[in-house]
Amino acid sequence: MQDETLTILNTTKGKLPRLPFLDMKNAMLGTGYSLSLVYVTQAKMKKLNGAHRGHDYATDILSFPLTKKSGEIFICQKIVHKKAVDFDMTIKKYNVFIVIHGMLHLKGYDHGSRMDKAEKIFLRRFS
Repeated sequence: MQDETLTILNTTKGKLPRLPFLDMKNAMLGTGYSLSLVYVTQAKMKKLNGAHRGHDYATDILSFPLTKKSGEIFICQKIVHKKAVDFDMTIKKYNVFIVIHGMLHLKGYDHGSRMDKAEKIFLRRFS
């Protein structure tokens, strides 16, 4: 039997987006992949971004591969809401986009045309 492990943790007081998280994970990372999605405050995201990337600001998403078959994604909804405007997307569509973006990083994608193309394909599928 294949594992469909997906854990979602909300450490904020806000509501989480209603997205097809499990379908997205299975399509992009596989059914045997164990993924943890953690929604954090802006302060926590700033600390994580500082500790892991050396940046003194909060970002919308950070992805951490743990093993070949597991990873963790941290998301800050306050920043997601701000960036949705910058990307001319609805908040829901940007939430889909940012989760796709994080999962592609877990697959080993770096920013660039290959990642942009994959993001567009999965965004059409899950929007």
